[in-house]
Amino acid sequence: MVSLHKVEHGGAANDSAASEEPPAGTCAETPPAALNAALGAMRAAVRTRPIPDIETRRTWLRALERILLLHEDEIAQSIAADFGGRSRHETALAEIFATVSAVRHNHRHAKRWATKDRAITALHLLPGRTRIIRRPLGVVGVVSPWNYPVHLALVPAAGALAAGNRVLLKPSELTPRTAALLRRLVADHFDPDVFRVVTGGAETGRAFSRLPFDHLFFTGSTEVGRRVAAAAAETLTPVTLELGGKSPAVVLGDADLSLTARRLAFGKFLNAGQTCVAPDYVLAAPETASRLAPLILRTVEERFGGDHGADDYSCIISQRHFDRLRALVEDAVARGAQRHQPVGFSGAQGRRFPPTLLTGVTPEMRVMQEEIFGPVLPIVALGEEDRFAAFIGERAHPLALYVFGKDKRAVDRLIAGTQSGGVTVNDTLWHMAQDDVPFGGVGESGMGAYHGERGFLTFSHQRAVFEQSRMAGTDLLHPPYGRTFSRIVSVLKRFA
Repeated sequence: MVSLHKVEHGGAANDSAASEEPPAGTCAETPPAALNAALGAMRAAVRTRPIPDIETRRTWLRALERILLLHEDEIAQSIAADFGGRSRHETALAEIFATVSAVRHNHRHAKRWATKDRAITALHLLPGRTRIIRRPLGVVGVVSPWNYPVHLALVPAAGALAAGNRVLLKPSELTPRTAALLRRLVADHFDPDVFRVVTGGAETGRAFSRLPFDHLFFTGSTEVGRRVAAAAAETLTPVTLELGGKSPAVVLGDADLSLTARRLAFGKFLNAGQTCVAPDYVLAAPETASRLAPLILRTVEERFGGDHGADDYSCIISQRHFDRLRALVEDAVARGAQRHQPVGFSGAQGRRFPPTLLTGVTPEMRVMQEEIFGPVLPIVALGEEDRFAAFIGERAHPLALYVFGKDKRAVDRLIAGTQSGGVTVNDTLWHMAQDDVPFGGVGESGMGAYHGERGFLTFSHQRAVFEQSRMAGTDLLHPPYGRTFSRIVSVLKRFA
């Protein structure tokens, strides 16, 4: 998904640095001493009030909702400035709506999720009683990426707050204006010992990852995720890693190709492909691939051609990322791939990388070796459909899998024969937009999950409580051991 994000101290509302926007391309640094002080203040608050009541948690969630709804224009402007041009409509959908939906879902269900769970008591422990208490972990660190700098910061924060934790957030330094805005808005709406934003670059990020949080939540690239996990291991901090990978879109021979083309184009070119669950490449039989490519190209020309193209199509986050995408395409063309770009694309100014299809793609090309993370879609023509699962299985487990086809049995066979973080059938992205199902990767695409109740549990300790009765059969299992003990254990083994 991204690069490493670093960290600065998110001061109180009257901190002048919190209300000033840093120069373009920079992010105010937070020294390690300030990070430790922020964490220490939160730990002190946890000791004073270890389990905030549900109404307090709902108050925190309502504050998050106010940030999003009252400051939507500022958020859209800051993201557009950081990207050099980002579709306001995409920000409204993917940053504001999607985040408000998640916050409200947590608000509606937090009381039920936090309720003590009754558990079945083992036969040999009756008439004792067992229950489970879902208790906040304490202080949660969140490291968020640049590609959706509000949604991927505030959705995990919402889950942690709903579970009753304090949150220290480190946004990406690649979106400095948005990071500074989040810092100011959070300081305006939250006490600093409840929720705080810190900003900074690589050094701050490394220091942040080494802090002894009760849980560390990271969204970013697989490479950086490894480093974050290694740093957290020094303090035995448990981590959730939401990473990325090459998510395939498999198009079976009976798929509705016109519909498939439209939905693939949406998933691939939203945010100019800078989405962790974007379709990374298409896998189809040769005949299907040859019919699909022009349909996708036509869809792109309809959506992004003409005068409106620049408004609806987002920029690449930096010149370095832009140059990398160009190098990927040039490598593929040099190795024999064919490049297809829309006629009349008017968004080529600035860092708007043209939507690009590649056909004649082979596995040794860089575009098939690296996660693309941009508006470049390779189409791989593979001879027989029964080889699709093996092709996917030979590579690292992706964060998402997309399958297009009408035959439910064929679709289900492909799903059963592959491993991925999540699946959407006959569309793209939308499994991630569900508030009540877990979202997360597997293998190199991540570990752990969040969203809805699964996120609540990620940020909770499920504490088992057993209440023994005055008259308990287990008293017969105390030493000194003898014939009675042996008979009881023999019976228990029969009925266990």
